[in-house]
Amino acid sequence: MTRLRIRIDFDTGGSVGPGKIMLLERIRETGSISAAARTLDMSYRRAWLLVDDLNRIFAEPVVSAAVGGKHGGGTALTAFGERVIEHYRAVERDAFAATTPRLEALEGMLNAGYGAGSNPADDGSFSGDPGLKPGCKPA
Repeated sequence: MTRLRIRIDFDTGGSVGPGKIMLLERIRETGSISAAARTLDMSYRRAWLLVDDLNRIFAEPVVSAAVGGKHGGGTALTAFGERVIEHYRAVERDAFAATTPRLEALEGMLNAGYGAGSNPADDGSFSGDPGLKPGCKPA
């Protein structure tokens, strides 16, 4: 099934997309940046940087951290973070609903023979020169 991926680039320079939202959802589920990162095959540092970026982009923190103690620290999604996820997912749903006829039209225009291994760039026959047709070698 065709998917529509939405990335929102704000005028302020920040952005939010499916990866950051999924990270927030995993933090909500696991209560930990580290555990959330592991479920996404992401380094802790990368996850921490994304969370830090989100906390800077928005007017309020989306994630709050608890200082380690007897039972260790933890991370919690804030109520504001829940609202960010809610609004992002609503944008996704609305965009998909609005574009479904066009997506279906594009699906109908696809080459049925295209798939894994059929891309010339995958078989090494494409030089990467945009002036050459796929399968051609440079002179």
